[in-house]
Amino acid sequence: MTVLLLFVSACLQSGNLTAGTLVEGARIWPAPDHTRVVFETGAGVSHSIFALENPARLVIDIKNAALKGDFSDLDLGDSPIRRIRSAPRNGSDLRVVLDLKMDIKPRSFQLEPNQQYGHRLVVDLIQDGRESLPEPTQPVLRDDSGNKRDIIVVIDAGHGGEDPGAIGPAGTLEKDVVLSMARTLKSLINSKPGYAAKMTRTGDYYIDLRSRTLLARKHNADLFVSVHADAFRSSQPSGASVFALSQRGATSETARWLARSENRSDLIGGVGGVSLGDKNDVLAGVLLDLSMTASINASVGVGDYVLRQLDGVTKLHKPGVEQAAFAVLKSPDIPSILVEAGFISNHQEERNLRNSAYQRRIATAVFDGIDDYFQKTPPPGSLLAWQKRQSGNISASQYRVQRGDTLSGVARKTQTSVTELMRYNGLRDDRVLVGQTLRIPAS
Repeated sequence: MTVLLLFVSACLQSGNLTAGTLVEGARIWPAPDHTRVVFETGAGVSHSIFALENPARLVIDIKNAALKGDFSDLDLGDSPIRRIRSAPRNGSDLRVVLDLKMDIKPRSFQLEPNQQYGHRLVVDLIQDGRESLPEPTQPVLRDDSGNKRDIIVVIDAGHGGEDPGAIGPAGTLEKDVVLSMARTLKSLINSKPGYAAKMTRTGDYYIDLRSRTLLARKHNADLFVSVHADAFRSSQPSGASVFALSQRGATSETARWLARSENRSDLIGGVGGVSLGDKNDVLAGVLLDLSMTASINASVGVGDYVLRQLDGVTKLHKPGVEQAAFAVLKSPDIPSILVEAGFISNHQEERNLRNSAYQRRIATAVFDGIDDYFQKTPPPGSLLAWQKRQSGNISASQYRVQRGDTLSGVARKTQTSVTELMRYNGLRDDRVLVGQTLRIPAS
């Protein structure tokens, strides 16, 4: 919970207030893996930090600064901080000391002004022993026909904490709206047998974009859904949108992953999980490109189903799935979509987005689209795949790509055309990936 530092101008003499940059306030943002302390500063500041032990303390020295406030009114809540002390130092500097309950690993940086806040000095207190953001794990494409596993959907509420996202004309914060919708979407998904939902953030704190995709991979997600509310410099634009990763974004992401050798062991290239760690750059690039292409194709496919459902409950900004190089969509092996629930910069849509009933209609449409997609193309080993197999029509409606298959070969086997297969599966080219499930149009 955010606690604002009350301004107490009488705390310092007027001469000190004008001596340097004012530290005007502070906020605390508890997160699962760290606590963020944000100091409001009147301008950019020069600072240094260092940790002390026995007892545990963190010292923050801010050059040419004075405090305008009283830290005693900060509710430290569920944080590792016992008390915050401050005093002038060297005549013109400010020293802030955090008395801690435990040893922490500190990091600090500055943030430029945004739509809501001015200059800020950010200090993160990273705590050992608390839930931390995960290291990436190697996903495995499960193909055990006896399994009845849940389809895992990871829901990402955009922004959070010090990042409010877009702000509506009436002051509505995107981060609050999308967290509410994400929670509703999670509840809807978990209420349907065969599905399980996880969230990247469960409260008002910030997670960097790369860590959000790592969380999806940690959970072996079948689908990643990032929920946002759009904005524009004018209030005219309106309507919901669905985005998938662009091929241009995929190309740059392939290069990034290949450049970082520690990531190679976390990627797959076919049935059973194929590591890229022992592959040369050319082969690794081909495997990664195939995986990324398959993910984009699946993302566009599921996005199309979601967009059809959204069309029934709200205006659409664009009639089709859009593609852009959003960092949060760049998982090489997980279909990922970004849903813009509407324009928070539009007066009417801001009112809609603040309404819990409207939020639920949007969340329901998103889940209905997801369910429509997975009912027709259930992941191998899932309960939905087992149910479809029991109904006796899976062999007639799906084909699982085997080693050596080409799209033209699949078309011949299933007595259809390459063009029809591409259209029916939302493919942008004729490349297929081993283990990929293709939907076969009825003859």
